[in-house]
Amino acid sequence: MTAAPQAIRRGRKFDQVLEGARAAFLRDGFEGASVDEIARNAGVSKATLYAYFPDKELLFLEIAKGECTRQAEEGAAAVDMNRPAAEVLAEAGRLIAGFLLTPFAQAVLRLSLAEGQRFPQVARDFYNSGPGLVREKLIAFLHLAVARGELEIDDIPLAAEQFRELCKADLHDRVVFRIDPGGPPDIERTVQGAVRMFMACYGTGVAAQPPA
Repeated sequence: MTAAPQAIRRGRKFDQVLEGARAAFLRDGFEGASVDEIARNAGVSKATLYAYFPDKELLFLEIAKGECTRQAEEGAAAVDMNRPAAEVLAEAGRLIAGFLLTPFAQAVLRLSLAEGQRFPQVARDFYNSGPGLVREKLIAFLHLAVARGELEIDDIPLAAEQFRELCKADLHDRVVFRIDPGGPPDIERTVQGAVRMFMACYGTGVAAQPPA
């Protein structure tokens, strides 16, 4: 039986609590950030903190949603969609794999898996602000690349999921099972392999045309 989700109460110090918690979680991780430290960072009492967030896990997942949205939007803004498809995909893949290997993202992943049943709506909201948002941005780019003639894809949503999963090959399982996933060279190896496989399946060999 699924437990009823606990409510998040919004009020005058809500953003203040979030900012203090974000600093603590990014610095110390979920387990390392104590409620006392979060309250000190936010400049509020523990009673005020619990009034807004009755559960530390709930607070962490709320921070995670915002952080994933920020990462996805900043990454999309930094990628020039007018470049050739292989270059855009490689840059997107580095962002996907790079974020996966951050300690914050690893904590988010583990906690989301552990708390998804207890907080199903929070888990869905996290998906929509993280993996779901990345998926939508990939879909938008693939439509553009198909229209330019660089890619030929019948099922674009499926292709977006395929590319996202290819960029996590080996890295994801290593994170989940707490095996050292490596660093930048491992990310580059995985991403370049993902791009080669994706382009071999969907590429047309047509070069991107500069915008009019």
